[in-house]
Amino acid sequence: MNPITGIDALFNPASVAVIGASRTPGKVGHDIFHSILAGDYEGTLYPVNPKAKAVCCVRSYPSIIDIPDSVDLAIVILPPVHAESAIREAISKGVRAIVICSAGFKEVGGEGAEIELRIAAACREAGVRLVGPNCLGVINPLGKLNASFSARMPKAGNISFISQSGALCAAVLDFAADRDFGFSKFISIGNKADVDELHLLQYLHADPDTEVIMLYLEELHRGPEFIHIVKEITGGERPTPILAIKSGRTSDGAMAAVSHTGSLAGSEAVYDAVFTQSGIIRVDSINELFDFGVAFACHRGKLPVSNRVAIISNAGGPGIIATDMTVSSNARLAKFDDDTISALKSHLPPTANVNNPVDVIGDAASSRYEDAMECVIKCETVDGVLVILTPQSMTDVIGTAEVIVKIARNSQKPIFAVFMGIIDVSKGVKYLQENHIPVYRFPESAAKAFGALYRYSHFVNRPHLAQFTFKHDRAGAREIVQEAIENGETYIGEIRGTKILSCYGFSVNPTKLTTTAEEAADFAEHIDYPVVMKIVSPQIIHKSDGGGVIVGLVSRDQVIEAYDKIIKNAQAFKPDVDIKGVLVQKLAPKGNEVILGMTRYPIFGPLLMFGTGGVFVEVFKDVSFRLAPVTRNGAHKMVNSVKGYRLLNGYRGSSKADLLAIERMLVALSDLAMDIPEIKELDINPLFVHPKGKGATVADCRFILDGHTAGSVDMRKAPSQSSLNSW
Repeated sequence: MNPITGIDALFNPASVAVIGASRTPGKVGHDIFHSILAGDYEGTLYPVNPKAKAVCCVRSYPSIIDIPDSVDLAIVILPPVHAESAIREAISKGVRAIVICSAGFKEVGGEGAEIELRIAAACREAGVRLVGPNCLGVINPLGKLNASFSARMPKAGNISFISQSGALCAAVLDFAADRDFGFSKFISIGNKADVDELHLLQYLHADPDTEVIMLYLEELHRGPEFIHIVKEITGGERPTPILAIKSGRTSDGAMAAVSHTGSLAGSEAVYDAVFTQSGIIRVDSINELFDFGVAFACHRGKLPVSNRVAIISNAGGPGIIATDMTVSSNARLAKFDDDTISALKSHLPPTANVNNPVDVIGDAASSRYEDAMECVIKCETVDGVLVILTPQSMTDVIGTAEVIVKIARNSQKPIFAVFMGIIDVSKGVKYLQENHIPVYRFPESAAKAFGALYRYSHFVNRPHLAQFTFKHDRAGAREIVQEAIENGETYIGEIRGTKILSCYGFSVNPTKLTTTAEEAADFAEHIDYPVVMKIVSPQIIHKSDGGGVIVGLVSRDQVIEAYDKIIKNAQAFKPDVDIKGVLVQKLAPKGNEVILGMTRYPIFGPLLMFGTGGVFVEVFKDVSFRLAPVTRNGAHKMVNSVKGYRLLNGYRGSSKADLLAIERMLVALSDLAMDIPEIKELDINPLFVHPKGKGATVADCRFILDGHTAGSVDMRKAPSQSSLNSW
């Protein structure tokens, strides 16, 4: 069945039955029924209450079965025990969709959770869509349907809102009313027993009345499938922007991880990766959600081609603030060409600043704003304009607002207005809002909104790089892992780890585990100096912690001395240490140290990490994350998004590192993670990246295994969740 089948009955029902409608004001059953009635719903409304003859002067029915006509949507406000029987009656009646607003189900566990499972199964079998339980309800302002226990019917608009929290919905509606903010569809999904955010995102993407989607999330129950579907919504042939806020940014879950990757990741890194790969713009606050929502709704067809901003202000201070925030929002000040500067000089007074940010001076009339805007909007080095107005005694607020609207209508570049204040600028603000110009009280809000618009534009217009081709020895790598699991091992160190990596095309240096100083010296001479020596012990995973690594050895005597020193250091670090020997390895040529890693999460699968490597990885935490599978595009973005990229790309005359080799290794690592689910975590740290064209060499690695996943279906061949689910 199509995943969005039946969802239209939630928003556009021809008839609605409220099961549990109450005559008592203040009760949810009364308030929901009254909200539908008071909203001028144009369909047929039926209250269901066996103890009442009428609710709000509308004839009541003992059960939904007794209603003489067909019913599209049933709103259920009953305790779990009674809700189950009522829902079975609704299914028998032939309803197309059900919303359970009442609580006491999965969220409290026990019998309530069992009832929820039975209800969901019954609805699924009957092909009836179910929203909730434990939700606010649904609202369609355009269809005059307020099937929720919010008394407020929002203004109609082109933005839809999906929330996992009913309580947040009520606050958002109140906030929206204060900002004159309109919605196309508004829904609270609660426990997500059937309909979840992914179903609704697909439905709203197809909805002609929805141009922007706002989303509040607490958790996702679908991982790779979510990314695959949402990426087409946000960046496909008919893209729809999605703005999301997720609760619970802090997490202690990574503290117990063994690998660097595991300790740096945490659940928020997973969600950041999900949002980035899906093309979702993540926001940090409800206020920001609305700020960005206004920008996207007003500039639906005006995405900036780059991030160069022109600022026009009648006061120096706000212009400087806007400049600071523009830079911190990943945008940059546009550099005007000579023609633009000459035009500005010819129109503005001598005391005005004609460079960016443009200061039109406090006595600026609307005509001066118009002249300045006309000049900068035509400049080819400008991608968007921030127009700041501070109310002064000579300021023409309405006239300036009219100028902004006129110029915006004739330009494909996004324009953001900042009218600072409340009372003195209120008429201008209202005029701008009525004419679909995003207007803000403070310059920092406008600058952040432009930055978000550019990020989305960058995603939509992203280049598609040619994919790498590989010939992996999957069987060889799996054999090493399988043997370790059969032996009851959960840790694979550098010796076998480099063999696994070499199966996937990683460059590794000659390595051997030695058990005597003489054996170490013999092997060092065989592979030629210089060499590095490392302790091998299951109790010492991070070898440098206990003085277990010595590098740059260039003679037999140095190797013998280093062997004894490493053993003594390990015994001093952990008196009961189990020493397997000392690893001798050809020292990799010098290069930039980076880290590649992976940690596996339930639902989401392998999370890849890239960042600045070596011993400083957990100090600087300069890392980026993506969920596997990662394509070359994703690998390219991972490398470019860390701060250390500037060092890799030839900072201040240094030679450029082999960035292509890093991208290739990230894609190979993604393949490895997808092929062998028994690998729970792994680190490649450091990976030495050599100058451009010289490749990269693995210097150290470690693998953490989970034997419980042995025999798991190859993730490449596993059916998608969409094909497994009924919807």
